[in-house]
This record gives sequence, C-alpha cells and structure tokens, in this order.
Amino acid sequence: MLLRMATRSEAAAATRRSLLDAAQVLLDIGGPEAVTLREVGARTGVSRSAPYRHFADKEGLLTALATNAWSELGDALELLVASGNPPEQSLRAALLSLIAVGRTRPHLYRLMFTTPAGDPTALARAAERTQDLFLDLVGRIVGAKRARRYGALLLTSAHGITGLELSGHLVWDKWQTDAEQLIDTLIALLPAAK
Repeated sequence: MLLRMATRSEAAAATRRSLLDAAQVLLDIGGPEAVTLREVGARTGVSRSAPYRHFADKEGLLTALATNAWSELGDALELLVASGNPPEQSLRAALLSLIAVGRTRPHLYRLMFTTPAGDPTALARAAERTQDLFLDLVGRIVGAKRARRYGALLLTSAHGITGLELSGHLVWDKWQTDAEQLIDTLIALLPAAK
C-alpha cells in the first residue's frame, strides 16, 4: 500500500485551515479582542512565525474569517436558489440563515458587517456573491426590477431583527412576536411580480 505524501501546497492549505479554525474558536469565546496570531499559532501547535506566513496581521486573519462566513452563507443560498422550493420558502430560509449566524456566532456576525482594514477584495467578492444570490431569491417573488429595493428592505430588516435579538430588546413579553414571525410578516407583505 502506497501512502501519498502531502504536497507543500496541501500542507500549507491544511495549516491555514487549522489557523482559521483556531481563530474561529477564539473569536467565538471572546470576540475579536481574543484573537491574536500568537494564540492562534499556539492553539494550532505551529511555530510562532507560521501564522505570519498565512496572514499579514490580525486584521488579515479576521478578514479571512469574515470572508469564509460570507462564502458559507453564499453556499447555503446557492443551494436554496437551486432547490426548486417555492420562492417564499427559500427566501425565508435565506433570511433565517443570516439571523442564525447572529444567534449562534454573534462575534462572527458583527465581524461580517464590519469594514475590514487593508485589502478586503476577497471579502467584498464573497459578500457580493451572497447578496446576488439573495437578490435572485427576492426577484423570484417581486420581479427583477424591484428586487434591489425589496432585497435591501429585507436584509436591513433581518439585520435589525438580529441586532434587537442580540441586544436583548426583541423579547416576547414586549412585542408578542419573534424573529421567525417577523420574517414571515415581511415576506407576506412583499408584492407579487408584475
């Protein structure tokens, strides 16, 4: 039996992935302040200089985390676009996917909506891809001409809902509703395509 040795590029990719995984754990535990290249390297078991071969600085590492989050959300939306489900169902799932990131990974969610330092080209591409897929879903309901206006309304509403939840201000006792019901209401208010 022959064992294949990992190529240098495969090893580098695996190290980068390990560094990102460790950074994600630190981000989840303590927010961006908890993420340092030194601690990420220590948790990964690499040399002190190894993280710097993959990320110029902490901001580059945080930008990579946000880029990955947008890419993963885009992958989920791509599946929804291709699903063949009723457009309202897919749109609901898309909006709730965004809210779920805020619920389960609030520091990552905030990072996704923070303007990164340095060159955010990959982040901008990942966010744009996700937003374009979202606009496709919205356009299936309201029509392509009105997709941008209603898409912006829906995304800003979902962002507001998430913010209210994260801050503890979207509470049942006060509003007699929750995020899911608000999303359902927003979708029900959308006009049909002309």
